[in-house]
Amino acid sequence: MKKPAKAPAKAASKARAKVTSKTAKKAPAKKPAKAASKATAKTKAKAAPKRTTKATAKTAPRAAAKSTAKAPAKKAAAPSQLDRSIIHLLHRAGQCAGDIFAHEIAGGDLTPRQYAVLLVISKNDGISQTGLVNQTGVDRSTLADIMRRMQKKGLVKRTRTKTDARTYAVGLTAKGKKVLAKSAPAAKKADTKVLSALPVKDRPQLLSALERIVEKAESKPS
Repeated sequence: MKKPAKAPAKAASKARAKVTSKTAKKAPAKKPAKAASKATAKTKAKAAPKRTTKATAKTAPRAAAKSTAKAPAKKAAAPSQLDRSIIHLLHRAGQCAGDIFAHEIAGGDLTPRQYAVLLVISKNDGISQTGLVNQTGVDRSTLADIMRRMQKKGLVKRTRTKTDARTYAVGLTAKGKKVLAKSAPAAKKADTKVLSALPVKDRPQLLSALERIVEKAESKPS
């Protein structure tokens, strides 16, 4: 007579089975949530480098600016005694000018002094060597050597004056005139290069200052 009591147990087991099956059916619904979370994680991972890059790009110039600002400025070397010496500076400027002249007149085989002597002779045909000394500022012994060299090259000619047999009248040969005309553009270009170190407005002042120095130095004491 106790057998019918098993029915509630079966009913309970069936109820459990139904709950389990319902739970099993509902379980797959969690996958989309996991997929969504993975997608979100990927999106964050992709976005993170961009944000970092932007932040780095914004910060980099500031950091560079700061490092540049912190770098100590190099102190300029103190001028030496020679840098304040007008004698030394004029000599060095003359050397530099001579180098520029030699470069521009390459192949002409003329020095700045030789060119100056030829130029003065061309403007004063028959001038004496004493006159050349006065107009070029070249000392007598150096001028005599220059004249010997240029006469040997066939650039100048010397003839005794009628009034004084001890005095030479100096003139240019045809070759000397040709060499002078050929060298003139190079000499002018050398002058321009030397003066290019200064602004255009300052160049006349430099030339005037140098002229005054020469005039003062050559003037005889009263």
